[in-house]
Amino acid sequence: MDVDLRKLRYFVAVAEELHFGRAAARLHIAQPVLSRQIRALEGELRAQLFVRDNRSTSLTEAGRQLLEDARPLLASASALRRRVATAARGTFTVAFMPGITVTDAVRSLSSRYPDVSVELLRTTWDDQVEVLHDGRADVSVVRLPVDRRGLSLRPLFSEPRMVVLRADHRLAGKESVRVGDLADEHLLNDPDAVPEWRDIAVEVRDGTASRWREFRSVEEKLEHVAAGRGIAVIPRSTSEYYSRSDVAHLLVEDLPPNDVCLAWVAARRSPLIFAFAELLRSV
Repeated sequence: MDVDLRKLRYFVAVAEELHFGRAAARLHIAQPVLSRQIRALEGELRAQLFVRDNRSTSLTEAGRQLLEDARPLLASASALRRRVATAARGTFTVAFMPGITVTDAVRSLSSRYPDVSVELLRTTWDDQVEVLHDGRADVSVVRLPVDRRGLSLRPLFSEPRMVVLRADHRLAGKESVRVGDLADEHLLNDPDAVPEWRDIAVEVRDGTASRWREFRSVEEKLEHVAAGRGIAVIPRSTSEYYSRSDVAHLLVEDLPPNDVCLAWVAARRSPLIFAFAELLRSV
């Protein structure tokens, strides 16, 4: 018996909403239709998925297991459709993190495969791997650490990490600092991304740290640095790419380097992926 992906999408909507009415509205279908589809799925799987009464809807143990398995299955199906559509258009998409330049490798790939349209996709710390799994990109130039599950990674280079300070900061005139010099500062990165700072930071030790906020871009983070709201730790290439006169960039001597790799979905065997990997390594 093959599992119907449409029924799985219906199931996930109910499982996330825990309410048939809201799930039906989200799916733009009538509630009785949704109820019939869920009953049909339960019949096919020979398992009760929901416990439902007049006041609430909850998942059974079988339902919780199905939800755990259904989400990645639906994501894979969506990625498959996107990759097939991309292949039909003759496009190859390269994702890259801020500060990383892939121009030379892209030009070489375009020259070698003139019938292929090479597209570019800028990523962030949050989606640099996600774009591979959901089919938006064929390859992604990532900054470690990343979740390596299901991926092939090829090392490219390592680079030092810099601290970015307001131009008139007390440390701004130095060529380099150590992590201990930053213990009194407010870090604008996620503290878990710089554990060396987190372990010695005064605001963490005394419990006065303000809640870390997520920034949508390097530019946004640098605006806060320039306004004197904290410091940021970024790789050197990012620091050089986003240089500006109202902030200072200093090497942090005792932070481990940032490793950069090319990543792709391990199950994929496209010749374009391996060709681009060799081109990128060569440049």
